[in-house]
Amino acid sequence: MTTDDFKDTPGTKDYAPEHTPRLDWATHAPEVYKAMVRLDAAARRGLDPLLLELVKIRASQLNRCALCLDMHAKDALAAGESVERIVQLSAWEESRHFYTEKELAALELTEAVTVLTDGFVPDEVYEKAALHFKEAELAQLIAAITVINAWNRFGVATRQVPGHYTPGQFNH
Repeated sequence: MTTDDFKDTPGTKDYAPEHTPRLDWATHAPEVYKAMVRLDAAARRGLDPLLLELVKIRASQLNRCALCLDMHAKDALAAGESVERIVQLSAWEESRHFYTEKELAALELTEAVTVLTDGFVPDEVYEKAALHFKEAELAQLIAAITVINAWNRFGVATRQVPGHYTPGQFNH
């Protein structure tokens, strides 16, 4: 199964019209965009690519970033992730049996860093992640969560349009 199996050909159904982005921020702030790409590449080092995609999808769900959801779901599928695990991410707490303990710790940390409901990451969430990740890997995970949150904010603020990404297109 590929991502093309989930696409309908535009014009074959009566879908709502596609919105236009508010701003092509990467064109107008190219140095910031380039710095984000470098930061993203640095943050992903040493992390399992499938775990990283799950984290990026979950943060993007929480932040309602349609562009990043499109991108990272497609990248996850292309990397061999199952449709079932991607779909269950929005309800991971009720679907724990789909994920490893390490993935669950990463998802819980992703939510804590992304939402910051309490104004901080709870000790028990951090400690659970620390049980599953060596310090260097945990630092990379926190960096990756922080970076996807930044990408999400650019995507949401400028209303980037999902649906046109092909896996690996940007490699970030």
